Amino acid sequence: MAMSTALWSFALVVGLLTLTPGLDTAVILRTAALGRRTRAWGVVLGVQTGTLVWGALTSLGVTALLTASQLAYEILRWAGAAYLLWMAVRMVRDTFRGRGEAPEEVAGGGEADTFSGGWRQGTLTNLLNPKVGVFYVAVLPQFIPAEAPHFTTGLLLTGVHIVLGTIWSTVLIASATALGTWLRRPRSRRILDRVTGTVIGAFAVRLAVSD
Repeated sequence: MAMSTALWSFALVVGLLTLTPGLDTAVILRTAALGRRTRAWGVVLGVQTGTLVWGALTSLGVTALLTASQLAYEILRWAGAAYLLWMAVRMVRDTFRGRGEAPEEVAGGGEADTFSGGWRQGTLTNLLNPKVGVFYVAVLPQFIPAEAPHFTTGLLLTGVHIVLGTIWSTVLIASATALGTWLRRPRSRRILDRVTGTVIGAFAVRLAVSD
């Protein structure tokens, strides 16, 4: 496989994956919709940081442990499910306590509109999802030409994923910001937090019960 073919083929696969609504999409949309643009960009960078880590570990062969070791996968899976469930419960709970109306409060982290807070949330959300690691183990090596340097090419392909993810996140933030005035109304915020919390909770349950 030629390098150019590998890049375009991988871009197509991860492009479709990026456009598929998922946990990262829900967190970014919710954060941006509440007017926390700084934190939203922190979430985006955190998610892409996690993607870079998964890509680098896969290129080194480390993430193969997730498929080779049931214990390693189970530990990461349950840690991820617990984190997501905690974030979901807190997000929904705060809407009934009235805290969902306070601009300075951030469900799922309790922090203000800070870049570092968003980065931590995005990074943890991505790294504690073992399915991202398993996806990279299963897909990334197939797009590395036999004659190409494994680690360098793996990082290059991961970079393609990061670029596409950042572009799509820019579209999400712009779309959410356009609806920001309506979504930042107290009632709309409560509905948004409850819907987003439910979605995240569903991801947590799905991660916990999946094989």
